[in-house]
Amino acid sequence: MLLKDRVILITNVEKFAGHGTTRVALAQGATVLAHDPSFETPSARHKYESQFPGAHALSAVEPATMVELALKRHGHIDALVNNDAYPALRAPLGEARIEDFRDALEIMAVAPFRMTQLVAPSMRKRKSGRIVFVSSAAPLRGIANYAPYVSARAAGNGLVSSLAKELGRDGITVNAVGSNYVENPDYFPPALLANREAMAKMTAQIPLGRLGKSEELGATVCFLCSDGAGFITGHVLPHAGGWA
Repeated sequence: MLLKDRVILITNVEKFAGHGTTRVALAQGATVLAHDPSFETPSARHKYESQFPGAHALSAVEPATMVELALKRHGHIDALVNNDAYPALRAPLGEARIEDFRDALEIMAVAPFRMTQLVAPSMRKRKSGRIVFVSSAAPLRGIANYAPYVSARAAGNGLVSSLAKELGRDGITVNAVGSNYVENPDYFPPALLANREAMAKMTAQIPLGRLGKSEELGATVCFLCSDGAGFITGHVLPHAGGWA
């Protein structure tokens, strides 16, 4: 099993790539520590752990407390998966709200940067670690009328290049998965998937002719957390069926 005995911390696990990554990581033998803002309530934690037996939902939601709790329970974190999502709001230049742009930057660039700041010291001590940003392929091509979203994702992708160079000497790899056209609750909810006309228009843009599966995205994230990706760092890996 690729991730046997690895401790993996996944943020915002109820969003984006959270479920697919949890499922694959557990199947590959990892200890999954899951964060989500909803986990302040015991019922939300119980629901997640019931859905994914063996995963651990962390009660702490504030980043520093969450990392402290994870390290106290398990002694180390082998991999951090920064799984951040913000709505891809259509925002032509003349209509875009600066507030939305700031929020997108906060969630998709500042928040994962802060998580990396908190986890990196323990990885540096062990001279080993994997940090994966679940990001977007959108900055690799650009999308008209979505400049705030694409730019915020580009900021996250830019962190990967810089942090990889900074942390490489400590045995820590930093990579991103540039996702697009993958089934997930935030960007491709069930109502959209059920719209045949919209789906036909969408899949016509994808060379593989279909949407990706959540588990496929999770498998790519988990590969970057594994020993097999030990010589890959500073890379934004497109995961978009050939679109990028």
